[in-house]
Amino acid sequence: MSEHADFSGPGNDPALHGPALEGVEEYGSITDVWHQAVARFGDRPAFTCMGQTLSFDELDRLSASFAAWLTHETDLAPGDRIAIQLPNVLQFPVAVFGALRAGMVVVNTNPLYTEREMAYQFKDAEVSAIVILANMAAKLEKVREQTGIRHVVVTELADLHPAPKRWVINAAVKYVKKMVPAYSLADATPLRRALEKGRGLEQRDAPQALDDLAALQYTGGTTGKPKGAMLTHGNLVANMLQARQAIGENIGKGTERVIAPLPVYHIYTFTVNCLFLVNTGNHSVLIPNPRDLDAFVKTLAKQPFSAFIGLNTLFNALCHREDFRQLDFSRLHLTISGGMALTRAAAERWEEVTGCPVAEGYGLTETSPIVAFNPSDAIQLGTIGKPVAGTSVRAVDADGHDVALGEPGELCVKGPQVMKGYWRRDDDTRGALKDGWFATGDIAVLQKDGYVRIVDRKKDMILVSGFNVYPNEIEDVVTAHPDVREVAAVGVADDDSGEAIKLFVVTDSAELDAETLRRWCKKELAGYKVPRHVEFREELPKSNVGKVLRRQLRDEHCGAEAS
Repeated sequence: MSEHADFSGPGNDPALHGPALEGVEEYGSITDVWHQAVARFGDRPAFTCMGQTLSFDELDRLSASFAAWLTHETDLAPGDRIAIQLPNVLQFPVAVFGALRAGMVVVNTNPLYTEREMAYQFKDAEVSAIVILANMAAKLEKVREQTGIRHVVVTELADLHPAPKRWVINAAVKYVKKMVPAYSLADATPLRRALEKGRGLEQRDAPQALDDLAALQYTGGTTGKPKGAMLTHGNLVANMLQARQAIGENIGKGTERVIAPLPVYHIYTFTVNCLFLVNTGNHSVLIPNPRDLDAFVKTLAKQPFSAFIGLNTLFNALCHREDFRQLDFSRLHLTISGGMALTRAAAERWEEVTGCPVAEGYGLTETSPIVAFNPSDAIQLGTIGKPVAGTSVRAVDADGHDVALGEPGELCVKGPQVMKGYWRRDDDTRGALKDGWFATGDIAVLQKDGYVRIVDRKKDMILVSGFNVYPNEIEDVVTAHPDVREVAAVGVADDDSGEAIKLFVVTDSAELDAETLRRWCKKELAGYKVPRHVEFREELPKSNVGKVLRRQLRDEHCGAEAS
């Protein structure tokens, strides 16, 4: 996509447009959203984790205490960046809302980061403070001198649980499971001490405007070094309102119990759980480690839930478990999918098991993230739905010119949720944004009925003998096979066709073989789309959100070929 792309298009507008955005005058900042939620839903449960629940009122007091500590007990000022490196624990919303109330910019940081990744992000974002789980503090100790971090707040897993349960859990994590490597951060402040000190201090929220920066949300860096998307209060509030308008009457006010297994530091769950569900007064159940499926299903059995926020790989994994299939789904009426493409097979299995259809949405870090969503009463499987309120989308060719409806092109997005730009990367910002349009790097088809279908990531497209092949289409066909649990399709070098399709397959069947899968594909796909290579694996590499990493699989294939 050229930075000089022309989005002018022909006279007859080929773009799709969402309805008008409502409610934009209700809030001047994220803290306004928070205070209105507390006023309406104060005694209602806001977040639960590991059996402990915080109401909106309790979370309000804790976040106020943290904001007061930041304001009065440190030299930090509004606009300074604070990294929050926490998994799905109760401390996360306390730290986020406390930091925002103090006028600071949140830098959401993956707790699974290596030392190198931590050092890079903290230096790039010019982070001045951090809230970190004790389990990762040893890594911070090793890289802190490379950063500008002046203030460290350390918390243990169960710090917001009451005693003696808190002592038991924290001791088990540290001494029995040995999950907290020894570290030395002499000037670090325990979170509980910060909250205690802040409790006795006057707290006045820092003045904020919609144009003010609220978060630096780093992209995955699949095409280079990670970049910080600058998301303003206005971007995030707009996306919260867009989610509210898209889901509409399908979610109640203060009545839902919503399962949140995806990491809250990821923009998908950050916006949905910390903004949209807070705004609607609903109860998020945080799952610290969804990869521990045994513990996850046990939690689900204890928490009758009415909504579930997930993604394709998680739907697949759960539906293959007998204990999950035995759960009570009578209250479940809303399932949302995002983060990666939803296959038809996964959606159909989920609905068959739970009785609840999956509404797929689409978004990106740079769009706060929601761009499009399937209306729950008119879900069209295989699409990402329609543009949300206040949003326009178009598809363009390699020269930046609009393509006709029904033709594939790079998806471009315009709306109030589109980021301000990339943090201190003017060239990258100019390359991605032109006249307010953000070039997504995804190949999409805009349908005449107003729905949008993602064909694939531009960089993942496979070129077989001059024909474009989109991995999503191949994966959708292969996952429909009853013996396939997971699959990834990638392009690998081929002397005859330039590239050939290779499948990486996870199956529970000892009988399934490559030829069986090729025959299956021949029934549904043109000959050039039929995979030439098939490799069976115990598992597929995934990102922190659970998205299959096609690039890593390509690299592993190339490495194996070279050796």
